[in-house]
Amino acid sequence: MKGRKGCSYGLLVYLSLLVAWQTRYRVGVSASDAFKNNITLFTRILDRLLDGYDNRLRPGLGDRVTEVKTDIYVTSFGPVSDADMEYTVDVFFRQRWTDERLKFRGPMNILRLNNLMASKIWTPDTFFHNGKKSVAHNMTMPNKLLRIMENGTLLYTMRLTVQAECPMHLEDFPMDSHSCPLKFGSYAYTLTEVTYVWTRNATFSVEVAPDGSRLNQYDLRGQTVGNETIKSSTGEYTVMTVHFHLKRKIGYFVIQTYLPCIMTVILSQVSFWLNRESVPARTVFGVTTVLTMTTLSISARNSLPKVAYATAMDWFIAVCYAFVFSALIEFATVNYFTKRGWAWDGKSIVNDKKKEGSIMKKNNAYAVAVANYAPHIGKDSALPTVSKSVPAEPAKAQPVAKESKKTFNSVSKIDRMSRIIFPVLFGSFNLVYWATYLNREPVIKNMVPSH
Repeated sequence: MKGRKGCSYGLLVYLSLLVAWQTRYRVGVSASDAFKNNITLFTRILDRLLDGYDNRLRPGLGDRVTEVKTDIYVTSFGPVSDADMEYTVDVFFRQRWTDERLKFRGPMNILRLNNLMASKIWTPDTFFHNGKKSVAHNMTMPNKLLRIMENGTLLYTMRLTVQAECPMHLEDFPMDSHSCPLKFGSYAYTLTEVTYVWTRNATFSVEVAPDGSRLNQYDLRGQTVGNETIKSSTGEYTVMTVHFHLKRKIGYFVIQTYLPCIMTVILSQVSFWLNRESVPARTVFGVTTVLTMTTLSISARNSLPKVAYATAMDWFIAVCYAFVFSALIEFATVNYFTKRGWAWDGKSIVNDKKKEGSIMKKNNAYAVAVANYAPHIGKDSALPTVSKSVPAEPAKAQPVAKESKKTFNSVSKIDRMSRIIFPVLFGSFNLVYWATYLNREPVIKNMVPSH
């Protein structure tokens, strides 16, 4: 009895395993069949969509205007080149339009496809009006996305790097602000065939990634969007515009140009406190500061385009150069009048020396007479009296020499005035200069602030 029960129990387990395996096999087969059926269904839908489809013709040809909705997501902005007046921007460029020929019905609402399908249907011929160079990324495959909704609406997205022109007005450089445009539209279709609109309002049609700024010398303040119509010999076209508003950072230029210029001007004014007879020292001060300002003015222009007008930095350097050169001219003036004073003082000294020389000649004459007539010295009491009294006169020339020495070392009145006038004028210029340029903020209407 026990043996029969053991056999029946083993048989029951075997049958249970067999049933479970068959059920699993059937489920797997049914899933595989469903997967194959889905693939077949997708293929049939795509084949039916492309059957008789002519991608040379735009949607709604002869019936309506094709409306293309666009929006941009900026992943990277910069760098900006001042010398070439251009900037680089990396974007996800999205376009949305409706093509009734691509309506379908199936178990799914959206067909998610790649660039292979995009090449077989009509797509807008969008181009960038102010683009110098545009690159569509193709690594590892073309970075394009295509989605087809069941009502025939298409979403076409691609990743682009655009190098565009940015007209710059550098009168306020380096406290300047710029508005760099990005303009795009249809190349072949006029306003009566294809028109562009923004997908959403101005706040969300163009977005910049929070970490998308690649700018070292600028701050991205925000952007404004709009559209315009341009006329050409072939018709009127819709142009979509985005303006990126930039404000230059002044820190680099303060360190590299403004502070050296200010220190050079201060150094040139140190010569006012030197003795006016220190000709070599004051000459070195003047010539060295003038050459330094010349070098600074040349180096400040290297990173800028060769514009025909003067920038704010040029005006600052020019005024500093004028202060330095004026300090050199001031020393030349002081030195000139110092020489005239010395010549005038020297005339009295020369006269005194002439008198002293005549007295010495008389003394020599008396000395010769005494030597020749030495035996009669004791008899003639007048000679020793004269010889003793005459040499006492040259001592009167000493106060004259002291007075001339005092006049020679005196401080020039020009130096005294320059010690006050030059610093006051330079400080006033700096106050007016920085107050004028730092308070210039452009007023931009409808600007969307950047994150």
